[in-house]
Amino acid sequence: MLFVLISAILIVLKLLDIVPVALWPWWWILSPLGIAILWWSWSDKSGRTERKAMEEHESKRKARRKKSLQALGMGGRHHKKD
Repeated sequence: MLFVLISAILIVLKLLDIVPVALWPWWWILSPLGIAILWWSWSDKSGRTERKAMEEHESKRKARRKKSLQALGMGGRHHKKD
């Protein structure tokens, strides 16, 4: 996402003819977009994207469980029953 933001800023600066960006060739201005595409492609192929989504899902699930236990007055502690 950072590379897309950088590229968007460079495109705006190029279109507004702000020096020194106005003097740079277009391939240089658009290169962060190419880097972003390569990153996303690698991230998908390596399974990183799916792993991150699973970690986020698990984190949310644990937070919901903790909140539910606190609402029941258990506070997430283990209670012994005699």
